[in-house]
Amino acid sequence: MIISQPFSNTKPRPFPRFFSHNIFRAQEWLLRRPTFPYFSELEQTQYLPRETLEALQLEKLGRLLQTALAHCPWHAGRIREAGIEPQDMSWEDFRRLPFMDKEDARKHGAEMVWKSVPGGAHPYSTGGSSGKPLTFHFSRWRQASDAAGRMRARRWWGVEPGDPEVYLWGAPVELKKTDRIKTLRDRSMNHLVLNAFAMSPQAMADYVTAIVNFTPKCIYGYSSSVALLAGFILENGGPLHLPSLKVVCTTGEPLYPHQRNLISEAFGVPVANEFGSRDIGFTAHEAPSGQMLLMSESIILEVVDGEGQPVPPGETGEAVMTGLHSEAQPFIRYRTGDMVRLSETTDPDGRGLHVVESVAGRITDFLIHQDGSIVHALAAIYILREIPGIDQFKIVQETLDRFEIQLVTNHQWHPEKDSNAIVTGFKKRFGENIKIQLVQAHSIPPEASGKFRQVISNVPNPWGRVSH
Repeated sequence: MIISQPFSNTKPRPFPRFFSHNIFRAQEWLLRRPTFPYFSELEQTQYLPRETLEALQLEKLGRLLQTALAHCPWHAGRIREAGIEPQDMSWEDFRRLPFMDKEDARKHGAEMVWKSVPGGAHPYSTGGSSGKPLTFHFSRWRQASDAAGRMRARRWWGVEPGDPEVYLWGAPVELKKTDRIKTLRDRSMNHLVLNAFAMSPQAMADYVTAIVNFTPKCIYGYSSSVALLAGFILENGGPLHLPSLKVVCTTGEPLYPHQRNLISEAFGVPVANEFGSRDIGFTAHEAPSGQMLLMSESIILEVVDGEGQPVPPGETGEAVMTGLHSEAQPFIRYRTGDMVRLSETTDPDGRGLHVVESVAGRITDFLIHQDGSIVHALAAIYILREIPGIDQFKIVQETLDRFEIQLVTNHQWHPEKDSNAIVTGFKKRFGENIKIQLVQAHSIPPEASGKFRQVISNVPNPWGRVSH
């Protein structure tokens, strides 16, 4: 059985939780990040009634706009032009502010940054999955908000700060001195990081051995990378027996139903999806009830249609977000490109947090029919999932009538029959006149961000017409 092979001749073991917990606390205190105080606060505020939480959001929003007026010239001009007084502001006033997007952040970033924010403004870049990375700045408070939000979400699943966690994440192949220091820090906090950039059969065999030896309470990683590892496990003697494991948390991209089922079967525990981004931060997380709960104390989420008008709960639209702890470089009414749907339901465990009914993916994860209508990525994915001879694939819609499909095939692949099935299926769903190029490859590398994107559309999408 392949998965019995050793992990780089080492057997990483976790530290006692009290040791890792205290190391984590000490790190946050030394870096002046209020992570643990905010974590304690979030444990209380999550049970506030919805109306009280929204009043708290408005109070924090007022403070953010006051900061923007004082320190961020680009935002200050827009706030004044909208005639908003942050200290006495209603939700109706707030919605007079125009949207911003990534291009605004690229062009006017220097006019948005509060360089003397307490704790300093720290530069960071998005993963660049769209081909255009964004460099922005964040503060210690933003870091604390992300960390505290994740800690609270992990606790929903019985995972405490300091418990051993495995991360399937982007990592350099050769570690520099600073990377080695980071690795030592991660290990002291019971975080074992496995390289999502290297997912060969041998690497995955090593990863499985490492996971078994590390006895994690939680496994965390890109949805596609964890699903790829899960498929490998089931093909090579799985599922795994991990008595300590409570949950597998996925992030970074849509989690499709077939991936959720695969991961749950391979690891023997529930799968909880996370929603967030580098620029906005940790946004929402799935609870044991199956609902995805918004980080309402730190994020304002609006959902709008193609014309920028709000859509009611139950309808899908683009997520427009305001990061309430983004004072170093405010993201205010920020078009994210994510397609989501809010719910009118409430958390059965009594939390007042807003409920995100679904996260359908980014605008570029949707495909366009020849008639101009929007088609969910699953319509294309399921065509390829039906064919046993395909191990891995990537669908790129180059133009309205041209697709490139990259394929990694196995011994069950029947070239003529399976190629015809793909062409027939795609024409049925996207129009009879489309052209399809099938490209066979030995492997499909991840994006620069480390994600394995299954679907990319380069066709302008009607949702991209939201006005400023």
